[in-house]
Amino acid sequence: MRCLTAIGLMSGTSLDGVDAALVRTDGEKILSHGPGLSLTYSPELRARARDLLSRAATLSPEDPGLRRVERDLTLRHIEAVQILRQKTDTVDLIGFHGQTILHAPERRLTWQIGDAALLSRETGLPVIHDFRSADVAAGGEGAPLAPWYHAALLREHEGPVAILNIGGVANVTLVEADGSIHACDTGPGNALLDDWAFLHTGTACDVDGALARSGSVHEDILEPLLADPYFSRPAPKSLDRLTFQRAMTAVSALSPQDGAATLVAFTVEAIRRTPLPRPPAAWYVCGGGRHNPVLMEELERALPAPVLPVEKLGWNGDDLEAECFGFLAVRALRKLPLSAPTITGAPSCLTGGRLTCSGLVPPAF
Repeated sequence: MRCLTAIGLMSGTSLDGVDAALVRTDGEKILSHGPGLSLTYSPELRARARDLLSRAATLSPEDPGLRRVERDLTLRHIEAVQILRQKTDTVDLIGFHGQTILHAPERRLTWQIGDAALLSRETGLPVIHDFRSADVAAGGEGAPLAPWYHAALLREHEGPVAILNIGGVANVTLVEADGSIHACDTGPGNALLDDWAFLHTGTACDVDGALARSGSVHEDILEPLLADPYFSRPAPKSLDRLTFQRAMTAVSALSPQDGAATLVAFTVEAIRRTPLPRPPAAWYVCGGGRHNPVLMEELERALPAPVLPVEKLGWNGDDLEAECFGFLAVRALRKLPLSAPTITGAPSCLTGGRLTCSGLVPPAF
């Protein structure tokens, strides 16, 4: 089977910027991956995108503010592609996740903004995008989608192994010894802590876990948050970035330090309670959360198996999600599944994604 070189693009729920990474794959095996890069969003663009999230339920797709944000986000993605292309001889296509502004699978609705036609025209490359809609329309959760890539990377690794991605929302993939895959969103990731840190320090995250390390957990606030019905639901299940926004109100009277410590405990305890079919032999962590030493230390205390960054597997944890969408773009081109009953709760293994070529001939296998 022919392999293609894809650039994957990911802008996560942390709203910090765009990650771009190269991957060479046939959609099943990984021939090579990397290099990658990250371009941050300006504070002004991040603020405008964050405002869209808070208003997404009532936004019209033709809202002028939304169209401006979509264009500005897409231009930043184009910049990432053009920089990354200088590091390789050939690129066949782009996998473009876009920016999620609303995720409500219970209403069969998921909304990622991003102008795939503009991206294709400006880069001269075919673009696969809109990865989640087909799954949600069929009754699936539309998330997480990274498990297929995690499983491909773990083909030679003995399971059961968990890959824990801590972005704005946290999600986990369990790959069992027989290769079967189970996945779900666990609960909040970095989003609440990032918002809290920005509110109290003006920085985009709790740098080095400084706030949380000097604070104390308020169990009287934590336990009601963990009583949310989401945590009693079986997997698969998924979240919107704002699902647990009420936690910000719950900790609002606390000191900056105690609020941060309590929000870290919320993320960790939600992960500990994740309904997996069997305990993993090890947890490997990717996403921005692994850079927070307090969060990693608390995970090590809470989980009964080793907790390690994915770099221990030889992976780049900052590029992983971007690589994933390059991989999924090739899978979509081959009409291979992007979802499954044990990953998203879809009724069957479904493909997805849409191709935008802007007059280009898409690569063939």
